[in-house]
Amino acid sequence: MKNKKRLTLAKKRAITGYLFILPWFIGFCMFYIKSLFMTIQFSLSDVSTSAATGYTTKFTGLENLIYIFTKDAKFNQTLILSIKDIVIDVPLILTFSLLMAMLLNQKFTGRTIFRAIFFIPVIMGSAAIADSIESARQAAVGGISSQSAAITEASSSAVNLDYYVALFKDIGLPAGVIDYVVGAVGRISDVIDLSGIQIVIFIAALQSIPSSLYEVARIEGATAYETFWKVTFPMVMPHIITCLVYTVVARFANSEIVDYSYKEIFNRINYDLGSAMALVSMICVCVILFTVVALIQKKTFYYN
Repeated sequence: MKNKKRLTLAKKRAITGYLFILPWFIGFCMFYIKSLFMTIQFSLSDVSTSAATGYTTKFTGLENLIYIFTKDAKFNQTLILSIKDIVIDVPLILTFSLLMAMLLNQKFTGRTIFRAIFFIPVIMGSAAIADSIESARQAAVGGISSQSAAITEASSSAVNLDYYVALFKDIGLPAGVIDYVVGAVGRISDVIDLSGIQIVIFIAALQSIPSSLYEVARIEGATAYETFWKVTFPMVMPHIITCLVYTVVARFANSEIVDYSYKEIFNRINYDLGSAMALVSMICVCVILFTVVALIQKKTFYYN
């Protein structure tokens, strides 16, 4: 009787990975592919709607794409601002998430509570809860709301941002660096709100690093700074790619260009122009993703 061919560990892991993404792939084929083809079709057509026949399309080629780039008053500006926000926010979110994950991975009293606190914005960001909070905010007149507004105004006026900007200029920091730092300070609330999932992923990545690597680093006399760059950072690089893709997609889904194309489709009932806007913005984000991931992939270390 012939011996059965056994699967190698690499093949078993590959099969596990395929099974893990299988539900997503089925959903992608059932729901997303059809919508993608319809978006491409609408962006290359003149779409008209009626209650009796639904919608009809007439192929027009690149007319819609030319129109949004040359004649639409806000598309180019909105697209550039959205891409700029993504480029600024993504490094801030990833850096903040990794630093918070390293702190929350330490052993201290109340660690679970603090981890939950950073994940609360993810739960509070759901549509139902966000609508409830907005309704409560609008319904609240005076009382605590007015006091909070007064406190916020007083605290914001107490900080003279121009003084610190002038101080940074005096010590010779480039204007681009100063603008980035000032923008980062202004976005700190959004960065915290968008970092919950990434913090969880980075905590899992840090916990998967073998403790023997840190023991060897201590024996060799490595400092904490050297240990981070020689052990921690290379080991979490694959998870940085995962968080990068998730952050770019999540930030893009909440960008101004998506909101602009949504209003063009559903408020102004311009399915053709709105689809062209959505298609162009999606292509821009995909190009950014593939370029950045390809560059990081070359420097990524996979520990087996």
